[in-house]
Amino acid sequence: MTSSAPQTKAVLDPQVAQAVQDSFSRQQAMSLIRATMPVVEAGLVEIHLPHWEGVQQQHGFVHGGVVGMIADSAGGYAAMSCTPLGASVLSVEYKLNFLAPAKGQALLARGSVVRHGRSLIVTQAEVFAVEEGKQTLCALMQQTIMVMQGREEKS
Repeated sequence: MTSSAPQTKAVLDPQVAQAVQDSFSRQQAMSLIRATMPVVEAGLVEIHLPHWEGVQQQHGFVHGGVVGMIADSAGGYAAMSCTPLGASVLSVEYKLNFLAPAKGQALLARGSVVRHGRSLIVTQAEVFAVEEGKQTLCALMQQTIMVMQGREEKS
């Protein structure tokens, strides 16, 4: 049975949003592949990646390892958006299914929190290939994140 009551959206503390953005900025792997994170909400982030020659595999699709990178980061930052200031997060495992070739002008990874616990957070990420405005689901990930209290990231 489903509830017909309207769902209220959690408001993200601006300091937590800034901490998430600052962490993303420190992640050199994301800048290496030219990824950006324009959406940060409570329990949800989006990472955008332009399709360019440096992330392609031999058939011209975005390499599966790169798809995994943005899915992992999207899930991780969605989790981080739900943790207190001063805590950091670390992926413990993830399962990634490729559903279609990662082709098009860009990829969009949308990470969201499925269940938030005190020490473990389960997330999912959907990765879409964007071609001429049409989004095609190309990968689906489920992930477990460990919350590390009092362990700030390196500057």
